Amino acid sequence: MSSVTQANEGARALSLSRCSLLVLSGDQKGTQCVLDGDLLRVGKNEGNDLVLTDTTVSRDHCEITRDPRGYLLRDLGSTNGTLLDGAQIREGYLRPGALITVGRVELQVRTYAERLDLLPSERQRFDRMVGADRAMREIFGLLERVSKTDATLLIGGETGTGKDVLARSVHAASKRDAGPFVAVDCGALVSSLIESELFGHEKGAFTGAAERRLGAFELAHHGTLFLDEIGELPVDMQPKLLRALETRRIRRVGGSAEIPVDLRVIAASNRNLLLEIERGKFRQDLYFRLAVVPLHIPPLRERRGDIELIARELLARLCEEHGFGPPAPLGEAALQALAAHDWPGNVRELRNVLERGLLLGHPGAPPGGQLELAVVPVGPAIGAAPSREPFEPGLSYRETRARWEAEFERKYASWLLARHDGNVSAAARSADMDRKYLHKLATRHGIK
Repeated sequence: MSSVTQANEGARALSLSRCSLLVLSGDQKGTQCVLDGDLLRVGKNEGNDLVLTDTTVSRDHCEITRDPRGYLLRDLGSTNGTLLDGAQIREGYLRPGALITVGRVELQVRTYAERLDLLPSERQRFDRMVGADRAMREIFGLLERVSKTDATLLIGGETGTGKDVLARSVHAASKRDAGPFVAVDCGALVSSLIESELFGHEKGAFTGAAERRLGAFELAHHGTLFLDEIGELPVDMQPKLLRALETRRIRRVGGSAEIPVDLRVIAASNRNLLLEIERGKFRQDLYFRLAVVPLHIPPLRERRGDIELIARELLARLCEEHGFGPPAPLGEAALQALAAHDWPGNVRELRNVLERGLLLGHPGAPPGGQLELAVVPVGPAIGAAPSREPFEPGLSYRETRARWEAEFERKYASWLLARHDGNVSAAARSADMDRKYLHKLATRHGIK
């Protein structure tokens, strides 16, 4: 749980709720364990966050989870039970200073709010993300501090701002970088298969389940799970996701065993989830579970000073991808054209424009391996209605109409899918059209 505050001097700060356990007795007296993410497990097993070697402690004794009401202590079926302030409990909320007894070992609860000043980073890069704008450098500065923890991140921002890239950058900078990064587009999942996609299924669980399949949670074990477009997740699926996030245990469809998973969760959405909560389309408790550290990537039109920096970064990557040499500096006319556009598709649209300029102007690597790019073809071509070519003489009315209808279908479907990151479901909803029909158009015209 967190909140953003504004100090008198204008600097912003993030208030991050923290919890720690201090060992008061036994051979490990003085040991302290901080809850960095959403879950802290206590027990003799080496896989726990706080490992207690006392013989009266069970292998997996108890756990503490974070939810909107506070920190919930839950016994995990231990042999000697878990006591909270002297009373044996199955689960109960913790208060600051509370005493937890695990076997013969006493633990003291310490909760506090850690103030994280959102000081701009001195660097204009965080892994693959670049930006000199203060808002971006504040994000970089915050991530430099929280990436090494397991704190859950909720990334907001318009389509194309780079939420996926930022999530991958956080994973690369985390202590889980050697583990897998698994991305799930919640808006692209078929409603009948969402549970299987997330949690997996056993052989024979439903028609077509010919073999056991691991879900995203298991595939991301010891790594990072990225839940993209979390706002698209159906309401009836949200409690199951919340339970998995709280307990870090999942059950495959058709299975009975609970499977523990160890992972970091990052979620993203281009929707205003607080507004979705008011509309009854998103659970408040799930929001607070995800928004431990909330971030918002500003759109490109609000940080025009970053356009040249981002364009140079993208050009270098594109030249490498397409086998060109290092790009020549952007011409003044190109920079002015780039700066004048509002970029409704944000960085993704900028990348597409630059790639189109490279490929149309330079179909192959020029002699010497150097690529000269003076002017990127932007301006009227961006966001403007496509210019119509003259009608062909000799074609009948019916043939001409069929040709232009096919051209319209191709351009409209391409534009619509590009605005929604290739998410067929979201694109179809925005255009009030059948999802299957949009998929049919994309297939007909070879749109990926």
